[in-house]
Amino acid sequence: MRKFNIRKVLDGLTAGSSSASQQQQLQQQHPPGNREPEIQETLQSEHFQLCKTVRHGFPYQPSALAFDPVQKILAVGTQTGALRLFGRPGVECYCQHDSGAAVIQLQFLINEGALVSALADDTLHLWNLRQKRPAILHSLKFCRERVTFCHLPFQSKWLYVGTERGNIHIVNVESFTLSGYVIMWNKAIELSSKSHPGPVVHISDNPMDEGKLLIGFESGTVVLWDLKSKKADYRYTYDEAIHSVAWHHEGKQFICSHSDGTLTIWNVRSPAKPVQTITPHGKQLKDGKKPEPCKPILKVEFKTTRPGEPFIILSGGLSYDTVGRRPCLTVMHGKSTAVLEMDYSIVDFLTLCETPYPNDFQEPYAVVVLLEKDLVLIDLAQNGYPIFENPYPLSIHESPVTCCEYFADCPVDLIPALYSVGARQKRQGYSKKEWPINGGNWGLGAQSYSEIIITGHADGSVKFWDASAINLQVLYKLKTSKVFEKSRNKDDKPNTDIVDEDPYAIQIISWCPESRMLCIAGVSAHVIIYRFSKQEVITEVIPMLEVRLLYEISDVESPEGEQAPPLPTPVGSANPQPAPPQSHPSTSSSSSDGLRDNVPCLKVKNSPLKQSPGYQTELVIQLVWVSGEPPQQITSLAVNSSYGLVVFGNCSGIAMVDYLQKAVLLNLGTIELCGSSDPYRREPRSPRKSRQPSGGMLIVTSCMCGVSSLYSESVKKLRSSFLNLKETAVFRDDVCRENISSREEQVQWLRSSVTGEFKVTVNTGLCDISEGTVAPEDRCKSPTSGSSSPHNSDDQQKVNNFIEKVKIKSRKFSKMVASDIAKMSRKLSLPTDLKPDLDIKDNSFSRSRSSSVTSIDKESREAISALHFCETFTRKADSAPSPCLWVGTTLGTVLVIALNLPPGGEQRLLQPVIVSPSGTILRLKGAVLRMAFLDSTGCLMPPAYESWKEHNVPEEKDEKEKLKKRRPVSVSPSSSQEISENQYAVICSEKQAKVISLPTQNCAYKQNITETSFVLRGDIVSLSNSICLACFCANGHIMTFSLPSLRPLLDVYYLPLTNMRIARTFCFTNNGQALYLVSPTEIQRLTYSQETCENLQEMLGELFTPVETPEAPNRGFFKGLFGGGAQSLDREELFGESSSGKASRSLAQHIPGPGGIEGVKGAASGVVGELARARLALDERGQKLSDLEERTAAMLSSADSFSKHAHEMMLKYKDKKWYQF
Repeated sequence: MRKFNIRKVLDGLTAGSSSASQQQQLQQQHPPGNREPEIQETLQSEHFQLCKTVRHGFPYQPSALAFDPVQKILAVGTQTGALRLFGRPGVECYCQHDSGAAVIQLQFLINEGALVSALADDTLHLWNLRQKRPAILHSLKFCRERVTFCHLPFQSKWLYVGTERGNIHIVNVESFTLSGYVIMWNKAIELSSKSHPGPVVHISDNPMDEGKLLIGFESGTVVLWDLKSKKADYRYTYDEAIHSVAWHHEGKQFICSHSDGTLTIWNVRSPAKPVQTITPHGKQLKDGKKPEPCKPILKVEFKTTRPGEPFIILSGGLSYDTVGRRPCLTVMHGKSTAVLEMDYSIVDFLTLCETPYPNDFQEPYAVVVLLEKDLVLIDLAQNGYPIFENPYPLSIHESPVTCCEYFADCPVDLIPALYSVGARQKRQGYSKKEWPINGGNWGLGAQSYSEIIITGHADGSVKFWDASAINLQVLYKLKTSKVFEKSRNKDDKPNTDIVDEDPYAIQIISWCPESRMLCIAGVSAHVIIYRFSKQEVITEVIPMLEVRLLYEISDVESPEGEQAPPLPTPVGSANPQPAPPQSHPSTSSSSSDGLRDNVPCLKVKNSPLKQSPGYQTELVIQLVWVSGEPPQQITSLAVNSSYGLVVFGNCSGIAMVDYLQKAVLLNLGTIELCGSSDPYRREPRSPRKSRQPSGGMLIVTSCMCGVSSLYSESVKKLRSSFLNLKETAVFRDDVCRENISSREEQVQWLRSSVTGEFKVTVNTGLCDISEGTVAPEDRCKSPTSGSSSPHNSDDQQKVNNFIEKVKIKSRKFSKMVASDIAKMSRKLSLPTDLKPDLDIKDNSFSRSRSSSVTSIDKESREAISALHFCETFTRKADSAPSPCLWVGTTLGTVLVIALNLPPGGEQRLLQPVIVSPSGTILRLKGAVLRMAFLDSTGCLMPPAYESWKEHNVPEEKDEKEKLKKRRPVSVSPSSSQEISENQYAVICSEKQAKVISLPTQNCAYKQNITETSFVLRGDIVSLSNSICLACFCANGHIMTFSLPSLRPLLDVYYLPLTNMRIARTFCFTNNGQALYLVSPTEIQRLTYSQETCENLQEMLGELFTPVETPEAPNRGFFKGLFGGGAQSLDREELFGESSSGKASRSLAQHIPGPGGIEGVKGAASGVVGELARARLALDERGQKLSDLEERTAAMLSSADSFSKHAHEMMLKYKDKKWYQF
């Protein structure tokens, strides 16, 4: 009883328990005679801290755009309140407004290191950009009016704010307070007007006269307002609504864009009618009538050049009859008009000019176009207007991201190798100029290791990204769909019902950085294995295998008319001989009732395939349809370069393929893995007879949830009966072995049994594998047995009698089972759906599913959820480690499959790999997510791998060297261990983690991670020269545990699971790094390392750099003499409190921001930024005081000189009479 109580106490350990109490209880669990050797753990809680680092990708749902022409910084606002700032390539910054309201407009304080953002919730925010992490200095909330437009003149501290009511308020950006000066709409328009002019859509001051303000109202009215006299000078009226207004730099003309697709050019002093009306895309009628109306011109810009005609750049305005035409940007320069088509809708655009002064020739050189899903920069200086090559990582969403993997501390030669092959993929035709947005400075790269991110996409492409030093740059793009035939018309669709679109979408990526072997699993139940090569090759025939894998439950009618319960018997068959692969197998057929059968979902190309340097196809594996039922999606995948094996599984079963010999080694259902200590022995049977369609056979898919407990009990009884059947059938194998004399025949027989060559005749569930053009009749025969099986009729009769007993025993509950099965859905479940919780028999935890594995019924369907190749102890009695495969299922079962590999070199290609069960079975709560292995010192043992070498070169003369390279050698520390030293298996499931001591298979440590939620992602990672287990739960918590003791080190509430995109892409990696897809277009990186958090400020780039403001344009002698130049305005005198009074307190509320020194709270960069700003302000003030002192001294000297001359004149004419002058 005491032992039972101690275990109960251990099971109830919580995350908050102290390490001392844990050690005491562990000592009670392991008596001194059998205690596990203690491992010194170096990781402590102070080594962990969670914080966001950087965000990469295109801003999701952009809504606003701004550019600082002096600092060369671009700002993008989004509909979710995000703010993205871009400088030179590698200098990016992400900020977020707390309210989450959409950003409607952005205004830079040019060369001041500040930015004003206007939000849809009628708030204005002032951002300080002089620190590495920008922060809000001030906020202003308008309470009674809706903000529609803002304008901040160059080198002014007064911000004009237009509202929906048509009023204009003025804000002091230094104090962020309202001025008492207000322009009311009823004073701006004609007094005789009876209608409201609408919201303010434009505000700008005359480039040549700061005292004249141009106000555009939505209804079509434009007013030129005199700020000093507080009245309207001119009013311009047009019948169509206004969308935007732009000035000519001389201040004598302006241009308006309208809702009917027209442009009107007005002279300032001629308000009666426009000087010119242009319809850029309208059809000009011959009889002089007005052109047909077009779509609205949303924005227009008017930019001048010294040598030639001005540029008129506009978006929209296309004719209504251009149905289906893509959005366009129109560039009108002189008599030429260029229409530039865009891939997405245009959100906004800005023209980049050489000067920030609006009263000088603008000299435009580029146009930044913000699209709905892209950012385009057009070169205006070159003919044809080519675009610049975008250096920012904004193409993550080029095709929707479906999966993501993160690798830190990769081999040093990997990134250069990927970059070299990826450089050949770059497009041509870009502008030859450098990227003009080049502000800011790079941070100090404190990281010395390389990082790679791999993204899988919906179109079947795989992208490799260099993520070193918190930057992101695309290295290489692989298109996996190249190996498949494309459907040319609507009738020629892929043979798949798994997905309606995106049949090539990537689901799982398995990559070995050391060997550069890549394996992907697609949504159409296909697996492709790739090798990396720097040589271009032409593949005449694409190697491929077809796997027939199906978990089946069928009904057998009893003599009494009752349905017998289903006996799931997934069986595999294979041709283990390494036959030459076929380009397009002819196994496609139909069953007798016309159902699709032996047809893969996709068709592999049968023509030669040119494969460029990079990743090249090694083997294509496809699951096929079985009797009208599509194959299940693949849920787990693993590849091992040292063994030359790839293994994958789904809710139907598991298959292992030798990609060197192009042969299938294993093909079994999941129920067979758990069935007995030797689940791979099968009885041979004749070819399957044709069956009825789904009315007589029901595919149990992974979306089954809510199955009654009665069905669970019935399946348990069936499973026990099935185990008895297998035990009584074991003697058949002994008979077979006696008939096989030579060792070679024994090897062939064992291989055929392991690969599932035997088929049981009870309620057939088939799992076949077809290679090449093998006919179904041929696949039913053992490759070494000839035309018939080597079994006598007496043995067959005994098995048949036993089967009949099983049928009779099951009739009592067959009807209830059938009714429960009928309720199950046969619709395939996508990996992005969350499933409801299901109670299992022990009621100790609820069933939930992550993104990669969906909810399934406990007893009816068990999917493969984790696979791990390793070299460890497979059985308790093992004295030395050996290669094996660990298999984890969605029901918490862990099984071990032993691998007997032939010698390296040529023998590896000729002799078969022997796959055999070990009998080792472990249990955990929840689906198994991750497995790893530690040596006796607690160091992580990576799977064995074969170092990369070029395989497309002629064979070397040194054959011994080749044999050494081809021989699978483990790189784990276990290869040099003594027999007495043990290992540890770390297994993480949805609910708990266990550390199993090997070879004894005792549970050394256990930790219940969560009771009320479930783990979405778990990874065993290295950090600070040690290792830990990192977990992300559905309730938003990120937790880390020490290894091997599973001591809690970090538990932080970070991010609730709001959508399955996060669950599908969240992943941890070494050195405290993690990432997830925060939006469909952006990747968010974070760190849980204290060291990285401390160094983050140094690693981040600086947005603001001290740059001198360009000199103002020269007014010229005559303009200065006759007053023809720009007129300045003392806005302080006009808008200050002394002249305009105080604004109403109820109009707007000032909110202090956290962007000052108080809000930075010790952040070094923030303090330095504030100090630098204060120092610059002091320098400017000192310079002004110095200028004032010099001017005062000059005036004093001039006064003294005048006084002296006056005194001399007085003395000279003092005694003279008036007539003497």
